Amino acid sequence: MSKTVRVTLAQAIVRFLEAQRVSRDGEVHRFFRGVFGIFGHGNVTGIGQALEEHEGELPYFQPKNEQGMVHTAIAYAKARKRLSTFACTSSVGPGATNMVTGAATATINRLPVLLLPGDIFASRSPQPVLQQLEFPHSMDVSVNDCFRPVSRYWDRIQRPEQILYALPEAMRVLADPAETGAVTLCLPQDVQAEAFDCPAHFLQERVHVVERRPCSRERLEEAAALLRRARRPFCIAGGGVHYGAAEEALRRFSDATGVPVGVTQAGMGALPDTHGACLGAVGVTGTGAANRLARDADVVLVVGTRLSDFTTASKTQFQAEGVRFIAINVNAFDAAKHGALPLVGDARVALEDLTKALEGWHIPQGYGAEIASAREEWARTREELTRSPDGRLTQAEVIRILNDEAGPGSTVVHAAGGIPGDIHKLWRAKEADDYHSEYGYSCMGYEIAGALGVKLARPEREVYALLGDGSYLMLSQELLTSIQEGAKLTVVLLDNHGYQCIHNLQRGSGGRGFGNEFRARKGGRLEGEPLAVDFVQNAQSLGAKAFTATTAAELSRALREARAQPTSCLIYVPLETSSGLPGTSWWDVPIAEVSSSSSVQEKHAAYEEAKKKRRFHY
Repeated sequence: MSKTVRVTLAQAIVRFLEAQRVSRDGEVHRFFRGVFGIFGHGNVTGIGQALEEHEGELPYFQPKNEQGMVHTAIAYAKARKRLSTFACTSSVGPGATNMVTGAATATINRLPVLLLPGDIFASRSPQPVLQQLEFPHSMDVSVNDCFRPVSRYWDRIQRPEQILYALPEAMRVLADPAETGAVTLCLPQDVQAEAFDCPAHFLQERVHVVERRPCSRERLEEAAALLRRARRPFCIAGGGVHYGAAEEALRRFSDATGVPVGVTQAGMGALPDTHGACLGAVGVTGTGAANRLARDADVVLVVGTRLSDFTTASKTQFQAEGVRFIAINVNAFDAAKHGALPLVGDARVALEDLTKALEGWHIPQGYGAEIASAREEWARTREELTRSPDGRLTQAEVIRILNDEAGPGSTVVHAAGGIPGDIHKLWRAKEADDYHSEYGYSCMGYEIAGALGVKLARPEREVYALLGDGSYLMLSQELLTSIQEGAKLTVVLLDNHGYQCIHNLQRGSGGRGFGNEFRARKGGRLEGEPLAVDFVQNAQSLGAKAFTATTAAELSRALREARAQPTSCLIYVPLETSSGLPGTSWWDVPIAEVSSSSSVQEKHAAYEEAKKKRRFHY
C-alpha cells in the first residue's frame, strides 16, 4: 500500500499549493507566492486553520477588499509573466461574490489566479446557513455558481477525496499559457474541516513544464510567402510578446525585415520607443504614426493579441482592399480571429522561425522612408499635445512628466477612465516592464491593488499607480495593505470631479452630460457645485505621505520627493480640464436612432456614415 497522511481537506490544499512549481527554459519558479484571504465563518476554521498551522510554508497576506486582493494577484501574475501567482480565499456569500469581478478580469486578460471561496454546507444540515442564497429549484446551487462563466475551470468539492482530481486539473489550466485564467474551487465549509487519508506523494513537490511549442511548418511557410509578397506589411505586438519573453525575438525580426511595429495596451514596450520601427500605440487609442500605416497595410502580422475592438477600431482600422492577417498565438481560438492565417505556437519560437524563413527579404525602400517620416511627424504632434498652453496642468502633460521622471526601473500601472486612452497614445516605453495596463476588462479600482501586485512581484522597481478620482473612490483600500507589507507605491491621483471619460463620450455623442460629474444635488438634478474631497487627508489617514501638485514644476518636484520616501505616497493633482486627446480612429458606440435632440440626431447620422468603413475580414 502507498503511504498516506491523515489531513483535512483544507490542510491538503495548503500543502499541495506550497509544493507546486513551474519550469520554462530550464528555470524553475515557485508557482504560488502565497495566499490572500479575508476570513469569515465560511473559511476561517478550514483554510484559515490550515494556513495558520503551516504558516511560513505558504505565506498569508491580509488584504482589505476581496476584489482588490484578486486584482493584486492578477497584477503579480502579469509582472511575473504568468509563471507565478497567488491563491485567494474568501468566506461564503458576499466575500465570495466580491471576487467575481476579479475572476472576470483574470480570465479576460488570460492571467492565472486560483480562487478558493467558501461555500454552503455540503451536508445541508443547517440550511439555510447564514449568507446563503436559496435557489428554490435545486439545493446544489449557491452564489458561487456565478463564477462558472468567468472561470477557465470551476469545481465544487463535495468530498475531501475529490481534491485529488480537482487540484491537478486546476494546475493544468493555470500553468498552460493557452488555457490560463481564473480557476475556482468552491469549498463547502463543513468539507473544508473533514479529514481523509491523502496519498503522501500527492503533497510532494511537482514541476509543471511550460513548453515552447513551435507552430506548423506548413503554416510557417505559407506565412513567409504571404509576407514576401507584401508591399506594406505591419506588425501588431500584444501582451503575448511579454508573456513569451519574445521581446528580443521581435526586435531581431524587425531589424532583419524592416517591418514596422504597433503595440496594443498589453504589448507596450515590446519594442522600445527609440527603435526606428516602433510606431507606438495602434487602434482607437493609437498614435497618428501607427494608425496611418495600419490603415493601408496589405499584410498584418499579429503577435500575441486577440485583436479586440480597440485594436481594430471596431473593424475600421485596416482599409486596404484584400488585407490579410497572420496571427501568432499560443491559443488557437485567438489565432483564428479575423480570418487570420493561424500560427499556433510560442511567440518567441514562431518569430525566430519566421525570421529565418524570411532571410534576405526586406520591406521596400520607399516604405521604410514613410515609416521614418511617420515617426518624426508623430514626435512633433506629441510634443504639442503634452505642453500646456496656459500653464495649467492637463492630463496629457501629467503623463509626459511622469514618463520623464519615472526612469529605468519604474513601472506605471493604470486601468480605466480616460487615462488609458491618453497614456497609450503618449507613453514612450524605455523598457519592457515600465508600462502595466489592465485594459482587457478596464476595471475601475484595479490601479492601486494592481500596483501592489507589481511591487510584490518586482520589489526592486519603483511602482506608480496612475488613476482618476472615480477609480480611487471605488477601490483604494490596498494603499493601506501596501504600507502594512512595506511595499512602497506612489499613487498619482488626477482629480477632475467625476467619471469624466464617459462624460466626454456622452457629450461627444450628442448628450448634454448626465450622471457623470460629482456634484451636489440642486433643484432635483446633480448640477450643484463640485463635491470637495480631501484626498490628501484621506491618504494620510491610511499612513501614506501626501503631496499636492498644481503646476508642471510642482509635479516634477513631488515625483522626485516621493521617490526618496521609504513608504507609500500619494500625489494629488487637481485638473481644471477634463477634455481628452483627439482620436485618429473610430470606436463603435451606438447613437440613439430616435431623439428629440438635434445634436443626437446629427451624431446618429455621423455614426451611420462611420459604420460604412467597417470591414469583414473572414
